[in-house]
Amino acid sequence: MKHLSEKTKIFVETASIEDRILSCRNNKWIGYGQATKIMSKLDEMIIYPKNHRMPNLLIVGDSNNGKTAILDRFKKKYESYVDEDISVVNPVVYVQAPPEPDERRFYNAILEVLFAPTRTSEKLDSRYLRVKRLLEKLRTKVLIIDEIHHVLAGAPAKQRKFLNVIKHLANDLQICIVCAGTKLAFNVIQSDQQLANRFEPRVLPRWNNDIELKRLLLSFETLLPLQKESLLIEPSMVNKILSMSDGLIGEIAKILELSSIEALKSGEEKITKDILNNIDFLSPLDRKKKFIT
Repeated sequence: MKHLSEKTKIFVETASIEDRILSCRNNKWIGYGQATKIMSKLDEMIIYPKNHRMPNLLIVGDSNNGKTAILDRFKKKYESYVDEDISVVNPVVYVQAPPEPDERRFYNAILEVLFAPTRTSEKLDSRYLRVKRLLEKLRTKVLIIDEIHHVLAGAPAKQRKFLNVIKHLANDLQICIVCAGTKLAFNVIQSDQQLANRFEPRVLPRWNNDIELKRLLLSFETLLPLQKESLLIEPSMVNKILSMSDGLIGEIAKILELSSIEALKSGEEKITKDILNNIDFLSPLDRKKKFIT
């Protein structure tokens, strides 16, 4: 089992089939090139000294292409803790933008993840001050706003007001802001000249049939709890997986999860083209066709 990492090899040698199937369903972090670069940039934000122009980041990519996985790993890396003064410190706060640019719902989202009460009758100014004081008290360094493209669901006036809220928070607290979303997110930030100048864009492109994809598949193979080598980097396997996934890393991970489980249940102990052809999976393109027809 030379194709496995040492940790995975030990697990395969000692675990039951049921445990290995369960392992296939667990999320697997692969530190591929662009993800590693973004993580390094996020790590820098944690130690960045306060000033009047903090670095901000905009992560752009198609749905299911790794944005949320990167942000979730970053959030888990910097979980809240209690310091030597028995004070709670929450370095990273992670919220989703509301379905439309609504200031009140945005403040509520922050308050909810911080386990703070929300009051229906509370005025916006008071709510903002409470959010600000909480983030100061918790010594928050990075505020993540996922699904920022939702801002485009509102009228232009509401969009501008919501973006002003983000600027206001960043300026008042002198913290780093990280926004993430689909390609529409770029339009959101570019609609405000000040934000456009402050946010550094990082794009997660779809995967192509190149050396980076082969490295990704090779990394996955070291983590899949299968006794036999699947040779995922063999050209026909690469082409098949790329075609099924439409070049989205989330779809690649799902294909390998389903295929690994089938390989275990069948006793094959490796992923084959027959298994790829027979798993219960529809490509994103085929799903769209189902809806259209």
